Amino acid sequence: MRKLAAALVALALLTGCAVGPNYKQPPVTAPDAFRDVQGPPAPAASLADQPWWDVFGDPVLKELIDEALRNGYDVQIAAARVEEARARAGIARSEFFPQIGYGGDWSRGRNSVYVPPYSTATGNLNSINVNFGWELDIWGRIRRLNEAAKAQYLATEDARRGVLLSLVSDVARTYFALRAFDAELVIARQTVAAFQETYDLFKRKLDEGAASALETSYAAAALGQVAAQVPELERRIEETENRLNLLLGRNPAPIPRGAAITAQPLPPDVPAGLPSELLQRRPDVRQSEQQLIAANALVGVSVANFFPTISLTGLFGAVSPDINNLYPAGKAWSIAASLFGPLFQGGRLRSQYDTAYAQWDQAKAQYEQTVTSAFAETTTVLYAREKIAASVAELTRAVDEYREMVRLSYLRYNSGLSNYFEVLYAMQLLYPAELALILARLDLQNDYVDIYKALGGGWNLQPEDPNPTWLSPAAAPAAPPAAKP
Repeated sequence: MRKLAAALVALALLTGCAVGPNYKQPPVTAPDAFRDVQGPPAPAASLADQPWWDVFGDPVLKELIDEALRNGYDVQIAAARVEEARARAGIARSEFFPQIGYGGDWSRGRNSVYVPPYSTATGNLNSINVNFGWELDIWGRIRRLNEAAKAQYLATEDARRGVLLSLVSDVARTYFALRAFDAELVIARQTVAAFQETYDLFKRKLDEGAASALETSYAAAALGQVAAQVPELERRIEETENRLNLLLGRNPAPIPRGAAITAQPLPPDVPAGLPSELLQRRPDVRQSEQQLIAANALVGVSVANFFPTISLTGLFGAVSPDINNLYPAGKAWSIAASLFGPLFQGGRLRSQYDTAYAQWDQAKAQYEQTVTSAFAETTTVLYAREKIAASVAELTRAVDEYREMVRLSYLRYNSGLSNYFEVLYAMQLLYPAELALILARLDLQNDYVDIYKALGGGWNLQPEDPNPTWLSPAAAPAAPPAAKP
């Protein structure tokens, strides 16, 4: 028995390969440059290399992002998923080692002897033992299970990074939307005040018989149309604040404000980096590849199931009718090697292999789709930045011209060269142009956030505690003082 056990252990140690396919990264053809993006990409420095607190310049926004990273529900859920995956990896790793347990029995019974002289006996039987079992991983089934568990754990870590990056982006986008609504509300109230003055003027002239009812009705309609936007904007502001509070992990409350949407800093240039670097930077691409690695390992597990399982078992203990005499009397031990293999399963093992292979095919297609989507998304947001910036420039010029038109129409009206309909017409053109400019500025700000997210921004930040480097230096806990010599 000892020779057999030694031979099986030696065979397990000498077996260095595992059945099933070894992982190879699927070939992906990365474009040389982003399509329709002006200028060569930066091969070294990239926007994705910068931490988020160097990207966003509003101090209030930085504080909100820090609060979301500390208290956000999405962050807590993602961290719990990482802990779950780490524990599952520990479960898979435990199968490398012998499983040792203990047991004990107590029984009382009566036995009859059916040979002369006939007799009966009543007695106790006590036992205690230490047992173990160990599966020899000759075919690599346990190694493949560990490979899959490790890849799934790393996938959840990359998913956590994706959650952190998405949370930073969502907080920034929601904050910019809030500041845009604030700017629209200011414009709406100023326009309402201007139309109110016009209406009051026509109403006085109408009462004095110096204005027509048509002019008064026109001014009243223009006033009502703009005034209706004020409560709607206030509703949207309240809704956006509540949405931002949810991202921060707190109950509805007022949100502090920083710089206006028109004063938010934008870098003059966005270094994009090379397209191939997305494969190493973007959390979703890294997560998808780890899921593919796990699926590949599970194919190996399904292949190993076709081979027999070899295990060592043992038991050491004592049996005695008296619990006080378990030791040294009544010693018992056993050691065994067992082999279990499939002979006929009705196609179950083949179907399990086909299932694992189909899941690998799905994971491979998902990985390729994620990579292609990353290239497309990054190209889209980089190209959009140039076009949105051009729209902002044109709308800025249009607003300036409309403001000049309003000023000149006032001068013409005060000089008696035109009626007030001309002033109202100019004001009605200015108001939507100002709103369109605010929305274009918001689109430009959001596109900048999207570029940072699409490039896998902050990829070199580590999310692990107790050093939460995703927090800004101002919010991260101070390092403990150095010990005195």
